[in-house]
Amino acid sequence: MAKTLTQKILESHLVVGQYEPGKEIGIRIDQTLTQDATGTMCNLQFEAMGIPRVKTELSVSYVDHNTIQAGFENPDDHKYLQTMAAKYGMIYSRPGNGICHQVHLERFAAPGKTLLGSDSHTPTGGGIGMVAIGAGGLDVAVAMAGGPFYLTCPRVVRINLTGKLPEWVSAKDIILKVLEIFGSKGNVGCVFEYTGEGVKTLSVPERATITNMGAECGVTFSIFPSDEVTREFLRAQARETDWVPLSADEGAVYDKEVEINLSELEPMIACPHNPGNVKKLSEVEGLPVDQVCIGSCTNSSYRDLMIVAEMLDGKVCHPDVSFIVAPGSRQVMRMLADNGALDKLLAAGARIAESACGFCIGNSCAPRSNGVSLRTSNRNFLGRCGTKSADVYLVSPEAAAAAVVTGKITDPRSFDRYMYYPSIMQPLMFRIDDSMFIAPSPEPEKIEIYRGPNIGEPPVNDPMPEKIDGVVTIKVGDEITTDHIIPAGSRMKYRSNVPKYAEFVFEVLDPEFHIRARANKEKGKHNIIVGGLSYGQGSSREHAAICPMYLGVKAVLARSFERIHAANLVNFGIAPLLLNEADYADIEQGDELVIENMRAKIKAGEDLIVENKTKGKSYTVTYQLSDRQKEILLAGGTLSYMKMKA
Repeated sequence: MAKTLTQKILESHLVVGQYEPGKEIGIRIDQTLTQDATGTMCNLQFEAMGIPRVKTELSVSYVDHNTIQAGFENPDDHKYLQTMAAKYGMIYSRPGNGICHQVHLERFAAPGKTLLGSDSHTPTGGGIGMVAIGAGGLDVAVAMAGGPFYLTCPRVVRINLTGKLPEWVSAKDIILKVLEIFGSKGNVGCVFEYTGEGVKTLSVPERATITNMGAECGVTFSIFPSDEVTREFLRAQARETDWVPLSADEGAVYDKEVEINLSELEPMIACPHNPGNVKKLSEVEGLPVDQVCIGSCTNSSYRDLMIVAEMLDGKVCHPDVSFIVAPGSRQVMRMLADNGALDKLLAAGARIAESACGFCIGNSCAPRSNGVSLRTSNRNFLGRCGTKSADVYLVSPEAAAAAVVTGKITDPRSFDRYMYYPSIMQPLMFRIDDSMFIAPSPEPEKIEIYRGPNIGEPPVNDPMPEKIDGVVTIKVGDEITTDHIIPAGSRMKYRSNVPKYAEFVFEVLDPEFHIRARANKEKGKHNIIVGGLSYGQGSSREHAAICPMYLGVKAVLARSFERIHAANLVNFGIAPLLLNEADYADIEQGDELVIENMRAKIKAGEDLIVENKTKGKSYTVTYQLSDRQKEILLAGGTLSYMKMKA
C-alpha cells in the first residue's frame, strides 16, 4: 500500500499502538530541544525523575528567549541550564549562538529523524524532512528520560505546490496563503505534507519558514520531502552524511488535498491580532508604519537577510520608522559581516539586535503606544509585542524592507521600478563555527547543579477530587492564546518561580484574576475557567497550565482546545472539558458550578454533568482523553502519576 511521508516516519518510530488516524500512538524520539523560557521547568522535571543521563540520540539546551539580563533571574537560570546540560548529557548552546530553530536547522536537524521540542515552533525542522513536534516541557522531559511521546495519530493533508514564486513574493506569502485557506483553528490532529513540482523551487530555509508557521494553523507538524535541495543544504553545512532521500509513495492517499499555484501568489499580510487574519497586502497598502522588525525563527535566515540588505543598499530608513534586525544565528550574523551585508543594513539605519527571540516574544523593542509595527515573525497576538495598544502586522522580509524606506505598508513589487529582484544563491559552504556549543562533561559526577534563589521545585498537584465544587473565575472568548493566559516578555524571568509567575495569569485580559483565584482557593472552592473555540492557541508554554493549577484551577470548560495546551492541562491535572455553544453562552463569570462523581465517571468513560447552582441549570460536558490520559488526570498530573507508578 502506498504511504505518505508522515506515515513512513511515524511507523518507523512506533513503540505504542498502530498507525491508525484518530487513535493514540507513542513514538520514539530521536532528538529533543529546549529553550530557556520553557526549558528551565523541563529540566527541573527531568531532574525530579531521577534519571542519571538523557537517553535520546541528541538533546540540545538552547538559550535564546530570556537573554535580557535585567536582574539576577535570567543569568541564574542560564547557569542552572548549563550545569544541567553538563551533568545529564545535553549539548548547551550559549546565549548569542542564535535562535534554537534556526541553529538546530543549521547544525543538527536530519531527514527521517523525530524531534520533540519545548517550543511550539519546533516544526521548523519539517523543512528538512524530519517529524518535528512542539510539546509541553514535561512531555519533552519524559522523552529525554527515554519515554515515548504520545500523540493522536494524525490525519494527513496534502498541500500540492505547483508553479514557481514570482519575483518579490516569498515563502512567507505561501504560509500566509495556507493560513488564509485553513485558518488558525479547527486543524487539531492534522499534519500538512507538502508535495509537487513547486517544492523543488524552494530552498530549505524557505521550506522551514513554511513549516515554522504551520504551528499557527494548529497542526501537529508540517513536513517537506528530503530531496536534492535538502542534500545541497546539508552539504553546505558540512553534514551531507545526515542526508537520506525521503518522499511519499506515488499514489499515497491523503485525508484532504489542496493545490496552491505559486505562480499566482501575491504579497500577503496577517492583520491584528491573529496570524489567521490574513489579507492581500494590497488591501491595507499605504497604512503608516512606526516600526519594522526583521528576524525571529520564521524569517532570519541568510537568504532572508541578504534579500533585505540588497533591497536597502544605498537607501536610508524613513524618519518615522524604528528599524530593528535580529539575525537568526551567529552563523548568519558572521556571514553578513563577512560579505558586507551587515554594513548595508547599518548604513540604512538598522538597529542590530542580538541573535535571539527578542522582539518576537515582547522582551525588547516594544512599539510606541497605539503604534503600527510591521514584523516578519510568526505571531501578532494582542499585547505580545509588549505594548497592548499597538497593532502588529506580519509580512515577508521583502514587504518589511519596502516599508523601511517608504514609512508605510508597501507592496514590495513596487521596488521593481528601482532595482532587479535580488538573486540570492545559497553559499557553497556556510561559515561553520560550533565553538558556542558546550559538550556534556566527561565527568558528570563532579558537576554540581547551580540553583539561584529564583528556582523552586516543580509543583505537584493533588489527585483529582471526586467532586469539583467551584466558581467560574473567568469567562473568555474564542482563540484565547497561551499569551493571554500567561504573558511572555519580561514576565518570563519568573518561569522557575511559579508562585510569583502565577500573579500574572490572564494579566492581559483581567489583572484581578489571580486575586479572585487565591481567594476562592483559601475558601476551599475550586477555580473553573470557561472558554470558547480554540482555547490555548500559540506557544507551548506549559506555565499556562502550571500557574492556573497552582491557583487551584481544576477544570477548563471550552468549546474546543488546541493540541499542546490540552495535553499540558492533563499533564498538570486540570480537566479539559468540552461544552456546546448554547451552554457556553449560558454560563457567566461568578456562577457556582458543581461536577459530581468526577473520578467514577471518567474511569467509566461517561459524560459529566455540570450543575450550575447559581442558575439552577445543568449541562452535559464531554472530554477527549485516552485511557492513559484518564489515569494521568485522575492522579493529578504526570509527575503524580509517575510517582504513583514508581
